[in-house]
Amino acid sequence: MKLFSPLALFTACSLLAAPLMAAEPAPELTGCAAKKQDISQQLEQARAHNNSGQIAGLEKALSEMTANCTDAGLKKERENKVLDAKHEVSKRQADLEKAIKKGDPEKIDKRKTKLAESRKELQEALDQLDK
Repeated sequence: MKLFSPLALFTACSLLAAPLMAAEPAPELTGCAAKKQDISQQLEQARAHNNSGQIAGLEKALSEMTANCTDAGLKKERENKVLDAKHEVSKRQADLEKAIKKGDPEKIDKRKTKLAESRKELQEALDQLDK
C-alpha cells in the first residue's frame, strides 16, 4: 500500500517549499537604480507623515537624479570620495606621527581620534563604492 500518492507528495513538497522561495531576497539594486529607490522610499515616508517641505525637496532630488544620474558618473564620484578619504587618512597618520615624536599625550590622543574618524569615513566611502 502506498502511503502517499505522487500527487499528494508533490503538493506537500510545493506547500513546504513556497515559504522558502518567498524568503529568497531579491537581487540588490546598484548605482542610479539603488539611489532612485532610496529617494523613492524616503518620499513615501515623507508622504506618510505629510511633511510637505520634505516632499518637495525629495521630488526635486528625484527628478534631478533621474535626469542627470549615470552609473558611470556615480561610480566616478564615489571613487573620488574614496581617494579623498585615503588622502585624509594619510594626512591624519602623518599628524599622529608628528605628535608622537613631540611626545605630547593630549595631542597624541586628539590625533588618534581624528585618525579613527578618517578611517571610518574611508570605510564608509569604500562601502558605498559597490552600491
